[in-house]
Amino acid sequence: MLNSHNLNFKKMSYFKLFIVEDDPFYGELLKKHLQLNPDNEVFLFKNGKECLDSLHLLPDLISLDYRLPDFTGSEVMKKVHYDYPDLPVVIVSGQEDVKTALDLLKEGAYDYFVKDNDTKDRLWNIINKLREKEKLKTEIDVLKEEVGVKYNFNNIKGNSPAIKKIFKLMDKALKTSITVSITGETGTGKELVAKAIHYNSNRRKYPFVAVNVAAVPSELIESEMFGHEKGAFTGAATRKIGKFEQANKGTFFLDEIGEMDLNMQAKLLRVLQEKELTRVGGNEVIAIDSRILVSTNRNLAEEVRKGAFREDLYYRLLGLPIDIPPLRSRGNDIIILSKYFIDEFCKENDLSSKKISNDAHDKLIKYNYPGNVRELKAVIELAVVLSDGDEILENNINFSSTDTVSNFLIEECSLAEYNMRIIKYFLDKSDGNVVNTAKKLDIGKSTIYRMLKNKEV
Repeated sequence: MLNSHNLNFKKMSYFKLFIVEDDPFYGELLKKHLQLNPDNEVFLFKNGKECLDSLHLLPDLISLDYRLPDFTGSEVMKKVHYDYPDLPVVIVSGQEDVKTALDLLKEGAYDYFVKDNDTKDRLWNIINKLREKEKLKTEIDVLKEEVGVKYNFNNIKGNSPAIKKIFKLMDKALKTSITVSITGETGTGKELVAKAIHYNSNRRKYPFVAVNVAAVPSELIESEMFGHEKGAFTGAATRKIGKFEQANKGTFFLDEIGEMDLNMQAKLLRVLQEKELTRVGGNEVIAIDSRILVSTNRNLAEEVRKGAFREDLYYRLLGLPIDIPPLRSRGNDIIILSKYFIDEFCKENDLSSKKISNDAHDKLIKYNYPGNVRELKAVIELAVVLSDGDEILENNINFSSTDTVSNFLIEECSLAEYNMRIIKYFLDKSDGNVVNTAKKLDIGKSTIYRMLKNKEV
């Protein structure tokens, strides 16, 4: 990665400038001044034909005298832009003419200024701006490449049959722009899968834009997605471009789509069908071209049956379904992920890597993980901090699940053991009141007294 960045930087360190000037004295003056920077490579031409014949040298900027022996500056610029539409052309004129200047700028001139003693300094400033712009573009390209590497399929860890099936479906998703619906419990990595699909698709050079539907108030969701015009409602002081527009040509990811209310569902369906939208308070129809990815931790088919989700939108979004399995069903993936999180955390914090002891290994495998991969990551990072040596021990593994049922199921055990845990839980909750516990669980008081006597609870 570092090498590619260096190469890009080296490439842009030389700036190639064409000066087309019929006054040889003035042309040489400009050339000598601009060559004071050794990174500027300056070519001087006395007419338009010489310039056009040399375009294969791929200049970064052309400074063009408006009046030339063979063509006007406007004619040369049009010929240049026919083959190189993005090549910046500056027009330099011997006299000030506002109308001519405006016409040239409309035709695509990068800038227009009158030939005087300040011309060389203006050109110098333009070169600096273009070089800075190119540098920024290079840095953005490098960052995009790094992001793409980050969301490579290889960075989704695991080799269980369940996760291998996910990889196959993701690979199929890359070959078309089919809508992908990603389901799974909270913390399973639905957004990670969505990003991996985007950054490995042919849309990766364009934006990935995500909206968490559950996190946006219902009265603001339309404006958030479709944008609004100034004055569309109280507080709309300026125009706002919506997330759909921001994701044009890229990917629009609707996280927790199951939380969207029915009214907004109807508006979303219309946008998906028509592939166009209108900002809130506006009249302009805006065409959109975005790949749609959605995720939910709800059973949308069940939501349709309950009348909480539109059936037509459901079938529109179903596309290629990818169901991410909960971590508890992924077997040894728990350990693969644990080792990955250990290495990453140690690297980030300049710590020596640590191993997982056998007892810690067993404890990690037996836990139910109601918070899935997200919870495992938090558990592992805390374990690294708590561990003293080069090994993570069983007592370094701390689960703090808020899911009571899951806490009962942390370890596999007999039905009798589960019964004891449940009775103990309700006894603690009622401050040891046997009568209340018996009523809540619909069991005899004698059973609880016997268990207390035998110290089973």
